[in-house]
Amino acid sequence: MLVTILIAVITAGSIFSQGITDPEEEYSRVRSLALTGSYIEAEPAARELVRQYPDYGDARVLLGRILAWQGRYEEGAAVIDTLLATDPGNIDAIEASRDIRRWSRDRSQQVTPPTDIRAGWMFDTYNEPYERFWQVYTLGAGHRFSWGQAVASVNYGHINIGEPDNTTGNDIQFAAEAWPELTKSNYAYLAYAFSPGPWFPRHRAALELWQTLPKGWAVSAGGNYYYFDQSIYIGTLSVEKYTGSWWFSGRGYFHFKDIGITTSFFGNARRYFGTTDYLQLTLGAGTAPDEPYDIMTDLERQQAASVRLTYFNQINSYWSVRLGAGYSYEKYTESDYRSRFEGSVGVIRGIGKVR
Repeated sequence: MLVTILIAVITAGSIFSQGITDPEEEYSRVRSLALTGSYIEAEPAARELVRQYPDYGDARVLLGRILAWQGRYEEGAAVIDTLLATDPGNIDAIEASRDIRRWSRDRSQQVTPPTDIRAGWMFDTYNEPYERFWQVYTLGAGHRFSWGQAVASVNYGHINIGEPDNTTGNDIQFAAEAWPELTKSNYAYLAYAFSPGPWFPRHRAALELWQTLPKGWAVSAGGNYYYFDQSIYIGTLSVEKYTGSWWFSGRGYFHFKDIGITTSFFGNARRYFGTTDYLQLTLGAGTAPDEPYDIMTDLERQQAASVRLTYFNQINSYWSVRLGAGYSYEKYTESDYRSRFEGSVGVIRGIGKVR
């Protein structure tokens, strides 16, 4: 075994010492290795290509992506930053830098198509002081731009309310969301939704800004606006931390009412399995079990404690699935409480060429 290892090392050194006569051909070979997942072969070959041709920008970008695809985000970003220091207008390097920051944030570095279609279904139900069963069916599409990701969707809501009203109703909502990357360390969440019906809020808007910090930390601040028959304002603050295969966050909501400010707090613990799959536990307590508001009857709730489980699985580069379930024990009058159950399922299908 020792002799075999020694021969392999000597052979590899001999190959590298011969020099690369056609950098374009070598780049294509290394890129093919990387796209098939052969990182053990691709990484040293890419490093040698960069060593022999230090001004070959495409080779540096490829090396940075290879490192990031293995989950070594800081190393990959450092390689790209070295190129940007001498060539700040390099479009490929700028795009690679943005991708690596996004992958570092959400641990989703598996190559996927830039466009997708998505569908989902959720329910939310309780039976005190009347039976209510609320469902939302969602159909939408997403696209990954050079500046970030955007999603547009249509939500169809259906509600059944029992005695004494015996009401059945439908509603539709048009929604758009975006996650623009502002700088190397700042990104944002923007959202707007409109509904002409009686159950969803007529207008819903959200803005939140994140600041990434060293050693896996991030903080954010933002606000949510809703209009039913009156305007509702909710502020939010959060702190996040990545450590190994875990992601933790604490988030507070601040509901500005005529009587003053009421609060909710949610803690999240997410365990990653591999690069994309995860199981997340959410515990919450405060004025509402699930900020922000989704439907007009949510205005009844006054205080609650809640628990949720969420599972995400990226089956392959084209298919992903998300499952969720939750329970809340909430106060809806000064002296009355009820149990509340929720569940959801979502599917994402990538469209186009995998990259």
